[in-house]
Amino acid sequence: MTVLSLARDALATGPLCDPCLGRLVADRSFGLTNRERGHSLRVALALEDDEPYEAPETECWVCEGECQRYDWWAETAAAAVRGYEFDTYQVGTRVPPLLEENDVLLREEVGLEEGDGELMKSAFNREVGKRFGGLTDTAVDFGRPDVMVHCDLSTDEVEVQVNSAFVYGRYRKLKRDIPQTEWPCRDCNGTGRQRDELCDGCDGTGYRYDESVEQLTAPPIQEAMDGSDATFHGAGREDVDALMLGGGRPFVVEIDEPRTRHVDTEALREAVNDFADGKVEVEGLRLATHEMVERVKEHDASKTYRMDVALGDSVDEGPFEAALTELDGATIQQDTPQRVDHRRASKTRVRQVYDIDGTLAEDGETAELEVHGEGGLYVKELVSSDEGRTEPSLAGLLDVDAEVTALDVLDVEGEDEPFADDDFFRSVEETEP
Repeated sequence: MTVLSLARDALATGPLCDPCLGRLVADRSFGLTNRERGHSLRVALALEDDEPYEAPETECWVCEGECQRYDWWAETAAAAVRGYEFDTYQVGTRVPPLLEENDVLLREEVGLEEGDGELMKSAFNREVGKRFGGLTDTAVDFGRPDVMVHCDLSTDEVEVQVNSAFVYGRYRKLKRDIPQTEWPCRDCNGTGRQRDELCDGCDGTGYRYDESVEQLTAPPIQEAMDGSDATFHGAGREDVDALMLGGGRPFVVEIDEPRTRHVDTEALREAVNDFADGKVEVEGLRLATHEMVERVKEHDASKTYRMDVALGDSVDEGPFEAALTELDGATIQQDTPQRVDHRRASKTRVRQVYDIDGTLAEDGETAELEVHGEGGLYVKELVSSDEGRTEPSLAGLLDVDAEVTALDVLDVEGEDEPFADDDFFRSVEETEP
């Protein structure tokens, strides 16, 4: 079938606009719009038949005039995103069932097969999209754009979905008894009340702890980006009573519906640290992509800990050094610790101790340990044995009770290479105003 015979068959079905006629041969040639293709087919038919050229009808039985409103839809969409800062977009269209059926009928009438030409929905997305991009000076992104615009042809409404913005960094926790994220009170399920009275467990706050790393870092980022909400994602977490020191722990703060994306990360770092008031400190803030969230959450980094240990009885230097020698490089089997059994799956984990050093106090009743271990190693239980649930352990090898009285995380992996891939960050060019 030639393109002219296809055009004759199409025009015989009823009045068609140039865009709907041109869509039937959208896979032919390049550098032409469907409107230009449709116009060219009409001209070619007039020349072949030696008949006067006839302009297209004002009505089109397929799109019912929607193809004449590309500019209106683009302008309406641009107005809908006014006030939001974004670099990338995607346009989607909800085509009424009747128009979709008309599109299918036209294709059937002219004998098109799947993959031939272009569907109305695809053409609408593209035509409105390129106009929208021109009006907003932004680029289309078919992966995860900053904003998604949905045009509903049945209601003449535009819906806007503003995707999250992400800030990556590392945090140090400089005070104990601060959880990583908000910790709702279990007694009242976070409501702050029990039997119409203030909850005794949280004094009516709804939280077990007054502050968290999340609450000390996310608010300034949310404010700077003018978002509707913020979510904190960490690369693992330290115990509530542990400090996080050294190079810090990787994290990402996700900001919902941000109106501002181009923020000065150095100024943001200063704002977060001022807000945290010495309890938490952040560094290395960078604007990131959504892929960084999973990268951080799935990162099973090795960690280095420093621990103060209280021993149940006085221990001599010889047995203490012998126990450390046996633990150094050892493979540890750990049943889920009793202290986390209520929120973790009960199973036996096998983890490696990469390195362990320690100093025993003169009285033999306390010690200081430094342990570098595989991600997921429960170091408190490595010391205490958790009533035999961890083997081997310091307590088991010394045959005395042993308890961690203070715990500091000194390092998470020790270098930033797992997070240094620029594919997971927004480039400088994208983030400059």
